[in-house]
Amino acid sequence: MPANLPILSLIAFSPLLGILVLLFIPKHKGQWIKIIGIAATIIPLILAGWLYANFNHQSGVMQFVENHNWITINLNKEVSNLAQFKQFYLSFNYNVGVDGLSLPMIFLTALISTMAALASVYIKKRWKAYFILFLILEVGMFGVFMAQDLFLFFLFFEVALVPVFFLIGIWGYHNREKAANKFLIYNGIGSALMLIAFLIIITTAGFVYVDAAGGSSIFFSGSVTNISHNLFENAQAFVNQTPVDNPNPFYLSAALKWTVFILLLVAFAIKLPIFPFHTWMLKVHTEAPPSIVMIHSGILLKMGAYGLIRFGVLLFPAEAKHWAFILGLLGLINIIYGAILAFAQKDFKLVLAYSSISHMGIVLLGIAAFNQIGMQGAIFQMVSHGLISALMFLIVGSIYERTETTQLDKLGGLAKSMPFISGILLIAGMASLGLPGLSGFISEFLAFLGLFDSMRVITIISTVGIILTAVYVLRGVLKITFGPMSDLYSGIRDARLIEAIPMIILVAFILLLGVFPSVLSHPIQQTVSGFNDLVLKIIATKMGG
Repeated sequence: MPANLPILSLIAFSPLLGILVLLFIPKHKGQWIKIIGIAATIIPLILAGWLYANFNHQSGVMQFVENHNWITINLNKEVSNLAQFKQFYLSFNYNVGVDGLSLPMIFLTALISTMAALASVYIKKRWKAYFILFLILEVGMFGVFMAQDLFLFFLFFEVALVPVFFLIGIWGYHNREKAANKFLIYNGIGSALMLIAFLIIITTAGFVYVDAAGGSSIFFSGSVTNISHNLFENAQAFVNQTPVDNPNPFYLSAALKWTVFILLLVAFAIKLPIFPFHTWMLKVHTEAPPSIVMIHSGILLKMGAYGLIRFGVLLFPAEAKHWAFILGLLGLINIIYGAILAFAQKDFKLVLAYSSISHMGIVLLGIAAFNQIGMQGAIFQMVSHGLISALMFLIVGSIYERTETTQLDKLGGLAKSMPFISGILLIAGMASLGLPGLSGFISEFLAFLGLFDSMRVITIISTVGIILTAVYVLRGVLKITFGPMSDLYSGIRDARLIEAIPMIILVAFILLLGVFPSVLSHPIQQTVSGFNDLVLKIIATKMGG
């Protein structure tokens, strides 16, 4: 593949080819619509695999960068000392790139999207509209993990949210409209908070001065690179003071930095979700169709963790470090609260929903550690839980299609008629509870190890969550697969080929990360090391001041 090929744009927008073809397919051609919809997700998966294979593990900088002028908005020169400048404007670029943090998420998005497309066999109506919305969602998710401009990130973030509202509201279960509305309200509030924070950052630390022969210009940019430079290398012009000769009419005071950090924390806490912003997720996990829950639990929740790391921690490390104990405490609450309530549920979908809350707490512990090991654990957990939760909900969809229930007291003995699905469920359960040799063990071990040095009490208490996880996972798996089987389910068939393929692929990746964790650790190593150096530098600068 040519070196100058815009690989990231090809990955992000290749699903649009599927949409273009689908527009010309009659809606009654269900078989063709399914084939095209699934094929449109395989193209970015292949490209994402090439990207992963050709990523330079030794470099900590952004790679495969594409940066093009996109939107320019001229601003009024209302401040007197701006009259001397030729131009005063807002500038937003189409700026995408990939590093060790975004690379695993891009591949995870491509993989789970294809698996979810295969799982869409459960969808029974309006195939054409379903796959068009599904592919738009995939474009948005790719863009979120690639964007290196705040405005572009926000745009892709919203593109990912809007299709989910319709996918839940149209193709969900009995209370789908309420679930869709709750999803929209909570995520709409989160998006509003994120937008306010981004606007503050752009109009302060996004300031850029250009001295040219034809006249000097100044503009405000959403570029993450420019913003990072101003916050860390040119900090005196943006923090706690506004020099007389500084043409920037705004400045990012210490109080304003705290405000922005808290806005970002709450915005991404809703998406993660962090207790007590989790109630909307329970509705989505129980009412959305299985293929969409696979994407929601496997990828969309990770957008919250990714945004918190990329913008909350990496742009404001001193503030995040100051709140490390709070982040660790919130992680502990997520772990214990989610695990206890998962144990009390009678609906297996709710067991998995609360399990997601508990496992997202491990991500917070890794972030709160503020060291290289902890951050590795957080990223590992994002990827590992994405694979495990997608597999779990794929299995749930298969079980529900055959039995029309996910109530634990109505299921039992399914191992007799569905040995393959039951075996896959057992493997998924073992991975979820952190059995050595599977991906869940590596992520939990690194997160706890990273946090232990700085917050031993929180770490020790959090490990209780591992015991609770084993209890509720084994309880759910045993109730479904063993015991007496109802006569209603005696004739049900095991997994079809289109179900077995994604199950086997997801299990293979869970085993791969468990046995060879270097497959993931090598790409993220330089980025994590850069994070560690950045935190130490900022903290030392703050203490010296």
